[in-house]
Amino acid sequence: MNRRTLLHATTALGAATLTAGTATRADAAPSARPARNRPLRVHVVMFDGVEELDFAAPYEVFSASGHFADRDVDVRYVSLDGPRTVQAAYGTRLRVDHGWAPRDADLLVVPGGGYARREDPGVWAEIRRGSLPRALAAATRPGLTVSALCTGVMLLSAAGLTTGRSCTTHHRARADVEEQGGVLKNARVVDDGDLVTAGGVTSGLDLALWLVRRELGADAAVGLEEMLEYEARGTVWAARSGR
Repeated sequence: MNRRTLLHATTALGAATLTAGTATRADAAPSARPARNRPLRVHVVMFDGVEELDFAAPYEVFSASGHFADRDVDVRYVSLDGPRTVQAAYGTRLRVDHGWAPRDADLLVVPGGGYARREDPGVWAEIRRGSLPRALAAATRPGLTVSALCTGVMLLSAAGLTTGRSCTTHHRARADVEEQGGVLKNARVVDDGDLVTAGGVTSGLDLALWLVRRELGADAAVGLEEMLEYEARGTVWAARSGR
C-alpha cells in the first residue's frame, strides 16, 4: 500500500497513520468545527521581524487549498496594529491590508522570527511590548483554532496558551516553552485540539498541510502535496478527541 492510499484509508478509519514513514496519531478532532457552507477563514498574524518562510509557507498552502476542496478558503495577513507595512526578518517589506479580527477567523496562524536576536524586531520585542500576547490570550473562543510554528509558539506561551498543553516549537526554544509550562511532545506537529503547534521554520508546510487535512480532508492535502512537490514529513502527535 503506497503512502497516499494509506493516507486516504486511515483518514476514513480515524486511526493511527503513517506520514512519510513516521508514526502519526490521528484521532483528534476540533471541538467545534466551523459551518461548511461558508469559507474556512485563516488569519496569518504579522509583526515586524517575522521570519519570511514562517509566514509565506502556510499562507501559500492555505491559499492553494481551495483548489482541492469543495469549500472556499479565505486567507489573509492580519496585524494587531491595523493595515500597515511589515518588515520581515531578512528585509522583505509586505503590505498587510487587514487588522486584528480573531472573531472573524476559524484558524489563527502565528509565525516566529527574531528569537535569537533579542534586541531586534521579532518575537522577543513583541513579548516585551505585551500587546500581541494579550490579544492572543483574549482571542480564544469555541470554534477558533490557534496555531503557531517555530518561535511563534513563544508568543502563545507568553499569552499563557501553552501552559499545561501539549505543544512543540523550534529546537532552540524547547527548553523555554517547557520552563513556562508547556508539555513538550517529540513531534514535528502537535495537535491538541484548539491548539496546534509545529517545530522550526520549514515545519510551517507540515502545520498547514495537517490543518488542511483536518479541516478540508485528505484529498485536499494530497492534492496540495502533489502541486507543491512536497510530502509532509515528521511525526504528527494528535490528542484524543473529547478534551
